[in-house]
Amino acid sequence: MDSFEFNKIAGAVLGTLLATFGLHIMAEEIFHAERPETPGYAIAVAESGGETAGGGEVAAVPIATLLQTADPAKGEAAAKPCLACHSFEKGGQNKVGPNLWGVVGASIASHEGFAYSDALKAKSDQKWTFELLNDFIHDPRSFAPGTKMTYAGMKRDSARADILAYLRTLSDNPAPLPTAPAAAEAPGTAEGPPAQTPPAAGEGAAGAPAEPQQAPAESAPSGQ
Repeated sequence: MDSFEFNKIAGAVLGTLLATFGLHIMAEEIFHAERPETPGYAIAVAESGGETAGGGEVAAVPIATLLQTADPAKGEAAAKPCLACHSFEKGGQNKVGPNLWGVVGASIASHEGFAYSDALKAKSDQKWTFELLNDFIHDPRSFAPGTKMTYAGMKRDSARADILAYLRTLSDNPAPLPTAPAAAEAPGTAEGPPAQTPPAAGEGAAGAPAEPQQAPAESAPSGQ
C-alpha cells in the first residue's frame, strides 16, 4: 500500500474521531444537568397527625369515654388468643396465667392458687379498675416491670376498650361503667353569664316592678 492510500485511511480515522469528540462536547452543552448538593432522592413525607402544633403527643381518649361505645362481642373475639394462657369461665382452672372470671374490681394478684410475680404482688393493695386494666393490657411490662406475662400488649385503644367491656361481663354482678369525663369547653368561650339584652325604654327588667318616681325634695323649713 502506497503512502497516498495510507494517508487517506489515516485521515478518515482522524476525521471520525474528531467528529465523535465534537458531538460529545455538543451533547454535554445541550443536555447539561446541575449536580445536586446532596446525592440521592428527596422523598416527601406527609406530616403526622399524631402531634399537636407544639410538637407534643395528642392526648389519648380516656378509657372511660371509649367504654361507653365498646362492644363486648368484639372484645371476646379479640381475647381468643388469650385462651392459650387464661381461662375465662367461672371456676375455671389456672393455666400459665390465672383464671380471669371476676377480674374487674378484684384485688391485683389475688386469684387463689396462682403464683404471681413479685412485680404484681407489690400492687396487691390496689384493685383492678378499668383504668389499671387498660394500662396493663396496653403494656404489661411497663405497668409491672418483672411480670411473668410475655404478652407484648394491645396498642389499639378501641380494641382494649372492647376487651375490657368483655372482661366486665365475666361476673355475676358486673361492675358499673366509669363515667365519661365531660367534654372540654371550646376555647375562646367567654366565662360568666350570657349578656342580657337591655330593656326597652320605659320598661324595667322582666318581672321586676317599675321603680317609683322620687318625690321632689322638701325645702328645709325656715327658722328652725
